This record gives sequence, structure tokens and C-alpha cells, in this order.
Amino acid sequence: MKKRILVTGGSGRFGTVLKKLKSNYEMLFPSKTILDITNLRSIQKYIKLKKPNIVIHLAGLSRPMNIHDYQIQKSIDLNIIGTCNITKACSEKNIKLIYFSTSYVYPGTKGNYMETDSLLPVNNYSWSKLGGECAVQLYKNSLILRLCMTEKPFVHKAAFYDVKNSFMYHDEVAKILLKLLNIKGILNVGGKSQSVYNFAKIENPKVKKIFLKKNKKIKMPINSSINIDKLKRILKIK
Repeated sequence: MKKRILVTGGSGRFGTVLKKLKSNYEMLFPSKTILDITNLRSIQKYIKLKKPNIVIHLAGLSRPMNIHDYQIQKSIDLNIIGTCNITKACSEKNIKLIYFSTSYVYPGTKGNYMETDSLLPVNNYSWSKLGGECAVQLYKNSLILRLCMTEKPFVHKAAFYDVKNSFMYHDEVAKILLKLLNIKGILNVGGKSQSVYNFAKIENPKVKKIFLKKNKKIKMPINSSINIDKLKRILKIK
């Protein structure tokens, strides 16, 4: 019998990519009206009905990033309380939980962050994701992925030249994900360390070069690149 994977947030940007991926698993993508992460009873009811072996928790609030500054309650409800509810429901049935966090939980000053490095989010979005991590950390049958990913093609017409991270496209992450289902703990997932501009121009040579230092209102880490040595060892990549 195929393993059954429940995916929350299946209608989001990454969820739509994951739906297209061929696998040997039975993938469930309930709408938020069927499975409401802010309602513990809703989650429990769906899990009892479908009996998933694994839950991949994507659902939450992300963009625009400044929405977490002026809709704090929504940010808390979806990214923190919603994740707490998912964790509670999984722990009741001992279901493996995979939580999608972000590389922005690191301080974002020096780059090359390892999973064991200290955390200090630079904006409310990353604080809300770290809030979710706190619940998942309590549940040992779990995997926290600190991701650095984006849509393909790159959605913006301009990219920061003075900001470094470890972007990887959604489709690349989707292919990796199914190889990580049995891993537990915390894992950085992303590509090589480079400027956002250099990453974007590979697919779009016409992308414009801009600078974060000239856009001081934007709360973004200057270097949130991650160390992916652990990921490479798991995937047996040299």
C-alpha cells in the first residue's frame, strides 16, 4: 500500500509545483475550507478520515513580506498558531511532520549559516516562521527545513546585487523533498551562495541591478546564505 502524504497549503506557490511531481506516494492536497490550520478540530477530523503517514506543512502567510507588519494577528494565527495546531494533531497520532521554515531565521549578516548557528530573525515574517519552529522542535518525529527558494522564472524585473542568499527554484526543491522524508531534525535546503542578481540573471540576462543599501525601508538580511553540507551528505552529492 502506498504511503499517504498530506500536504497543507497545496494551493500555494510551492504546493502547485509539488502537485505536478510524479511519485510513488499518494499525495493529498486539501483546500483550506476542508482543512483549516487555525482550527485544531478541523485538522484532527481530516487526519482521522485520511490517515496520512506524513504531513508536509506548507500552509501559512508569506508575501508580501510587509503584511506581517500590519496584519500581525493574521501572521500569528497562520504561521504560529496554525503550525502549533498541525504539530499537536501529528503528535497525537505519531505522524511524521515536515515543516517548511525559512533561512531568514538566521541573523543574515555573515552568511554560510549552519543548522546549529544562533538564530535572530530580521523581520516579522521570519519571526513568525521561527514561532512555528518552536512548536515543531518539541515534537521529535519531525523535520524542519530552513529553505531558501523562489519561483521559476524569477518573478521580479530587478534583483539586489548587494544581497547574498542561497536561492533554489521550487521545482528543484520539490525533487529533493521526496528524498528527505525519513530525515529528522533541522536541515538547510538551498543552492549555492551568490548575490540575488547573479542568481536571477542566469535565467533572465535582462534583469536590472539594484542595491539594498539604497532601499533602507526594506527589511531584508544582507547575507542569509546557508551552509548546505549536511544536505549534500544526505543526498550523497560531492
